[in-house]
Amino acid sequence: MVMTQMDDAKNGIITEEMKIVAEKEKIDVEKLRKLIAKGYAVIPKNVNRETEPVGIGQYLRTKVNANIGTSPDCVDIDLEIKKAKIAETYGADTIMDLSTGGNLEEIRKAIMDAVKMPIGTVPIYEVGKLAREKYGRVVDMDEDLIFNVIEKQAKEGVDFMTLHCGITRQSVERLKKSGRIMGVVSRGGAFLTAYILYHNEENPLYKNFDYLLDILKEYDVTISLGDGMRPGCLADNTDRAQIEELIILGELVDRCREKGVQCMVEGPGHIPINYIETNIKLQKSLCKNAPFYVLGPIVTDIAPGYDHITAAIGGALAGYYGADFLCYVTPGEHLRLPTIEDVKEGVIATKIAAQAADVAKGNKLAWEKEVEMAYARKNHDWEKQFELAIDKDKAKKMRGEIPSKEERACSICGDYCALLMVEELGKR
Repeated sequence: MVMTQMDDAKNGIITEEMKIVAEKEKIDVEKLRKLIAKGYAVIPKNVNRETEPVGIGQYLRTKVNANIGTSPDCVDIDLEIKKAKIAETYGADTIMDLSTGGNLEEIRKAIMDAVKMPIGTVPIYEVGKLAREKYGRVVDMDEDLIFNVIEKQAKEGVDFMTLHCGITRQSVERLKKSGRIMGVVSRGGAFLTAYILYHNEENPLYKNFDYLLDILKEYDVTISLGDGMRPGCLADNTDRAQIEELIILGELVDRCREKGVQCMVEGPGHIPINYIETNIKLQKSLCKNAPFYVLGPIVTDIAPGYDHITAAIGGALAGYYGADFLCYVTPGEHLRLPTIEDVKEGVIATKIAAQAADVAKGNKLAWEKEVEMAYARKNHDWEKQFELAIDKDKAKKMRGEIPSKEERACSICGDYCALLMVEELGKR
C-alpha cells in the first residue's frame, strides 16, 4: 500500500512535495506537515503523475481551479488543450476536466500531457457516458462500472476526484419533501439521485466508502467530497437537503482521515451574500476544518453572461470567511460551453477574488504584492505595474490606447496628475 502525503505527515516525514509547497507559500515546512497530518491542508498529487505541487488549506493562499472539458455538442480536443494552457497562463492553480463528449480517456490524457498543474475529474461523468453506451441509460450503471472507472482514472494519474458520496436514500427522500424550486442541479448528483430513485438502492459510493478509500489511497488521489445537493438558485440556499448532505460529508471526512486519504469538501454554488459566512462556518465546523472548495459562490441569479462577476463577489467573501479553494465561473455559465476567452476571464475574475480574500486574511505574500504595486505607482514605474498586474497584457494595451502627453501619468489626469503635482511642490 502506498504511503500517502497524509500518512507521511502523520509519521513525521517531510516529503519533497511539502518542501516545494512550503517554499512557495513562505510557510514553515514543519507547520505545513502538521496541517496535512490533521487534514487541514492537502497536496493533491497522484503517485503516477509528475506535477507542480500545490497546497490547499489553512494558512495557505486561496487557490483557483478552472473547469474545462467537452460536451456532447462540442468535442474538440485541441480547443480544450488551448483552454488548459490559457488557464495556466493566467494563474489557475488546478484544472478539472469535466468532459462528457468524445473519447474521454483520450481527452483526459491530452490535457494531463499539456499542463503540469494538478488535474481533477468527476468520474461519474464517464460512468454515465459508458452506461448509456452499454445499456442505453445512465441509471443502468452498476457498482462494478463505477469502481472500475474510478480505479482506471486513478491509475492514469488523476490527482483529485469529485465524488458525490453524501447523497443517500434518506437524503433523497428528504429532498422530495423539501419544496425546493430547482431540485438537484449537480450533474453528478443527479446521476446518483436518479440511480437511487430508479433502483431503490443506496448510493454505491456511500455504501462502499471503505472500498473507495482503498482505491484512492493506493494512488494518493485526493477526494473532493462533492455537494450533490447544492442549491442551484438563491431561493434554495442553506436548506435541509443541503445541510443534511454536509453533515454526512463531515462524517466521511473523519473516515478519510482515519484511512490516511487526503480530502476536501465542496460547497454550495448559489448563496446570497448574507449567508456566505454562515455556510463557511457550518462547513468548517461540521467537517472539522477540512479544506473547503466552493463554486463561486454566485450571489445573484439574474446576471447571465456576467456570472464571472457574481462569482468573484461571492468568492472574495467566501475566501475571507475561510474557503480555501475557489472554482472559477465563466461568463458563459448557464449559457454555453466556455470559449477560450471565457476561460481567461473566469480565471482572472477568480484570481482577483482570491487576492482580495488573501489580503483581508492578512496573507503575507498577498500583502507583499499590494505594497510593491503601491511603490510602482508612486514611482511611475509602468513596467513594474504591468509585471504585478493579474492581466499584464490588458493593462499594457489599455495604457497604450489613449496615451498621455505626460509619460509619467495616465490620460485620465495627464498634467493634472495628483501624484505629480504633490511631487513637484515637495521638491521646492
